[in-house]
Amino acid sequence: MERKQIETIKSAFDSSLQHYENTDIEYWYARDLMTLLGYERWENFDKTIDRAKESCKTTEMNESDHFREVTKMVDLGSKAKREVKDYMLTRYACYLIAMNGDPSKEEVAFAQGYFAIQTRKQELIEERIEYIERTVVRNRLKESEKRLSQNIYERGVDDQGFARIRSKGDQALFGGNSTKMMKAKYGVSENRPLADFLPTLTIAAKNLATEMTNVNVENKDLFGERSITEEHVQNNKGIRELLVQRGIKPEELPPSEDIKKLERKAKTQDKKLKVLGGFPPK
Repeated sequence: MERKQIETIKSAFDSSLQHYENTDIEYWYARDLMTLLGYERWENFDKTIDRAKESCKTTEMNESDHFREVTKMVDLGSKAKREVKDYMLTRYACYLIAMNGDPSKEEVAFAQGYFAIQTRKQELIEERIEYIERTVVRNRLKESEKRLSQNIYERGVDDQGFARIRSKGDQALFGGNSTKMMKAKYGVSENRPLADFLPTLTIAAKNLATEMTNVNVENKDLFGERSITEEHVQNNKGIRELLVQRGIKPEELPPSEDIKKLERKAKTQDKKLKVLGGFPPK
């Protein structure tokens, strides 16, 4: 298939793209896709859709989330119309249809690559968004803990005292589980911060408790390890009670992937997203 022909087919796929009302969900109509894939008869294409729907079930995806049956009115001439079956198809549904289509058709071969690339690109983007959200929250916790360290140093507490205060706060947040116990539960080595393996919600909870401690240490002018420890423990207990009321126990949440690994993965994904953005130069 020549480059000019590829560009023509790609343009046809792009121009047939629809957007679901008031959302960023992209979809294609099956009858439009039928023509794009080189099928002439709906009956033959409908069988391909059925095979794609079966493939969707085997991946444990909800079929109705990707194949939405609709009806359309088509002109028959002389002002007559009739209803015909159609589908609204997500990008993933189109990918499955292409994978179940007639591979001898050039259009199907192109579509297999087109939808595979675009589907993977969306997955990479979603993974990147999740990484960014978690990193932002993790950095906020680092900043609030740095501020707490400075605050308590000015109030007669050394580095070892800061470690004890933070550990007591963790124990209050995790329902009696110490930092060491949570590290053992999550399989975190002794030299790594527990927060690098916590889910975003737990990191945010730790950050809020730490910020509350900072505010009250400054406003109440607390001094010494004992009074600051009591303040930090009470704040973590308060955050825990709020979470438990909503049916969430921080110590029972599963760990998240090592944030350092996610950072390395994000750098690799940057390169992949650039590659997936279009055709390579001739």
